[in-house]
Amino acid sequence: ARSAGPVTALVLVAIMYSSKAVALLAAFVASASAFSLAPAGLAPSAFRGNVVNAAPAAPRARSAGPVMMAGSIKALRDRVGSVKNTKKITSAMKLVAAAKVRRAQDAVLKTRPFSETLQKVLGGLIQRLKKDNFDSPLMTERPVKKVLMVCITGDRGLCGGYNTYAIKKAEARASELKKAGVDFDMICIGNKGNTYLKKRYNVIGNYAIGNAPTAAEATAISDSLLASYLAGDCDRVELLYTKFTSLVASEPSIRTMLPLSPTGLESDGDEIFTMTSKDGDFTVTKSASQPVEPAKFPKDMIFEQDPEQILSAILPLYFNGQLLRQMQESVASELAARMTAMQAATDNASDLIKLLTQQMNRQRQAAITQEISEIVAGANS
Repeated sequence: ARSAGPVTALVLVAIMYSSKAVALLAAFVASASAFSLAPAGLAPSAFRGNVVNAAPAAPRARSAGPVMMAGSIKALRDRVGSVKNTKKITSAMKLVAAAKVRRAQDAVLKTRPFSETLQKVLGGLIQRLKKDNFDSPLMTERPVKKVLMVCITGDRGLCGGYNTYAIKKAEARASELKKAGVDFDMICIGNKGNTYLKKRYNVIGNYAIGNAPTAAEATAISDSLLASYLAGDCDRVELLYTKFTSLVASEPSIRTMLPLSPTGLESDGDEIFTMTSKDGDFTVTKSASQPVEPAKFPKDMIFEQDPEQILSAILPLYFNGQLLRQMQESVASELAARMTAMQAATDNASDLIKLLTQQMNRQRQAAITQEISEIVAGANS
């Protein structure tokens, strides 16, 4: 009995602790059953006895929603910055084009005195030699079997529809010649026209035009055209250029350069376009000049050389001057079209920045509202 006494005490202690563990386990099971689902999806609350929704709640959007919102806000902010940079570029390109227009305008004004003097002398010689039945190969009409088309476009893009309209005019003229059964070749002045037309027509020459055509460049082109015409490779030379009308409009035009018309030489008028700035905006003023009056030579005037030789030497100079003038006018039209296109791009960028800023502000407002709603909902629970 003495040896069994301690063992009995230990058994009693174990039984006591096991009964407490069972009681705790029973209490835990009872509390867990209080939150179990009822058949209708609702169970009485273990705290106040109220009916609460015991359905599994969806994951809180505190981490997912605002993160997605912040990403979209960042994307909009980056896009606004990109559009602003593009707006700066287009605005700068507009100012650069305006400066080049003024340089082209100055070049035309500088060459004008020489052109007027040459036209006076040329008109006076033609009137003097009319009675002598003067016959120059550059002024002789002949049956047209082949035409040489000279198409002037730009070297670069980003100038609206300037190049497109010039190319369409060339294609329309080519279709007319095909319907009439007249063969033709093309010479392109400007890389844009050459890139398009050489794949579809017989382009026999290409010249760059740049932003400021020079007399040397015009001389190289006119010498090639005169050589082809005098050699009989073509019976007529037509020049397709863009006539400068205003900063927002230009007109593709076709002009017959060879053979030269005596009537056109005597009565060729001109227009002078001057670009000015007023109140931060660019404007163009147009002034029409009267046709140059032919020089009047005295009847007893003795020429050191034969008048026919003088006229034959002056006609190529006149042709070169006319070609240079049309190239300068086309360049002015291209630069004006680029100014207009860049101004439109700048305005569109401003509108897009305004729209994107509004969207970004709405996203920020929605994100802040969602954050406040989640804070209030967490405080109430």
